[in-house]
Amino acid sequence: MQNMFSCLRWTNELMLLMFFVGSLISVCLGDIRSDVNVLFGGDRVKFFKERRRVDLSLDQYSGSGFEFKKSFIFGKFDIEIKLVPKNSAGSVTTFYLNSTHGTSHDEIDFEFLGHLHPLRYILQTKIFTNGVGGREQRIHLWFDPTKDHHKYSILWNPQVIIFYVDDTPIRIYKRNRGVLYPNMQPMTLYATIWDGSDWATDGGKVKIDWKEAPFVASYNSHNVDGCVWAGSGTKTYCNSKSPPWWKKIWTLSADEWKKLGWVKKKFMIDDYCDKKKRPLEC
Repeated sequence: MQNMFSCLRWTNELMLLMFFVGSLISVCLGDIRSDVNVLFGGDRVKFFKERRRVDLSLDQYSGSGFEFKKSFIFGKFDIEIKLVPKNSAGSVTTFYLNSTHGTSHDEIDFEFLGHLHPLRYILQTKIFTNGVGGREQRIHLWFDPTKDHHKYSILWNPQVIIFYVDDTPIRIYKRNRGVLYPNMQPMTLYATIWDGSDWATDGGKVKIDWKEAPFVASYNSHNVDGCVWAGSGTKTYCNSKSPPWWKKIWTLSADEWKKLGWVKKKFMIDDYCDKKKRPLEC
């Protein structure tokens, strides 16, 4: 099956010790209509005939969202998003992983915080592990995210989490001794849009203007190259022939470190790592 992004077949068995029970297989997803369920919002979730695009809308009565039918333990998750145009202040558009089937809260987030002007959008990334958050980073984007679809990616493996925008790394979070890391339970993939007027824009000073409704975010061309959680079993296996997201177990390439440095220097506006007591993972 052809897809915008190539899928890799896994043939060698790689055992991952000490992680959540379950058996894993590789999947590649292309038909979004068959891969997701409507989470909330009813007909505010609009699927298109080509079955690769879905729009989410927000009005004064409700937001909307969808969830993937399968849960995963590790993988590379890509989707293209075109954000709410014009005055999007107060709105929050998301793409994230959440431990719905777990016993504690793990989460890996893209959150797009709307603004009065498209070029002032804030991209916030978050990581929760075992119910502990407080790991937010915020950047401005180097393009207008409302003019076209752009690719946003999460790479999550046993040793590292990397966030990408159009294949440019914007954040890396490594597993180290003494650092909480989400590796004990499966996570489900979600996309939503909702009213965040109480905090999203200038700390809640700028509220959503319902005269601008509906607010529409468009999702397109998703790709998942990861491990599906079977929901049973006593071991965690992953069949692999060294796909790219396994090779990046420890770090970025020299070119990726350079790009990440450029993002931090030019576009970073808030970083929890700048706290007086610097966290271990920073």
